[in-house]
Amino acid sequence: MLTDPRPVPPERKPPRGASRILRYLRFAIVIAAIYVVVVLFIRWHQNRQYAAKEKAQQQAEQRAEDERSLETLGGTAFTIEGFYAEHGEIRRGDSIQICYSVANAQSVKIEPDTGHGVWPSLTRCFEVTPKKTTTYTLTATDPHGQTKTAQLTIQVH
Repeated sequence: MLTDPRPVPPERKPPRGASRILRYLRFAIVIAAIYVVVVLFIRWHQNRQYAAKEKAQQQAEQRAEDERSLETLGGTAFTIEGFYAEHGEIRRGDSIQICYSVANAQSVKIEPDTGHGVWPSLTRCFEVTPKKTTTYTLTATDPHGQTKTAQLTIQVH
């Protein structure tokens, strides 16, 4: 019983036609796997190209927007964008706001002195109370020493 060895069943071989089918089936599975890998690689590569194109387009749009903003704000040119007042006339004792805008200036001064600090700015406004008709002169200087001026006259009645 325990000492009797059990007989080993004879090894079964698949029928001759079945071994051919298994051989071709393995070959078909390998080809299908290669096909799947190639398709996945091609799609991955196309997605990378699409993402790169999209990123380049976004960068070009951002650059165009930045250039428009820079031009709107004065670009790289040294200019006095504006020097103006709310109204051109006031009554004696009244105050008026004077505003100026300069692009790419290093220093700014207004004569006669208004008593307010002035500096290069894209938009700066302050109040003045002139006692008589006064012509204000804005002088802006760029880093190369070039100057530009603008004048504004406030009529006092």
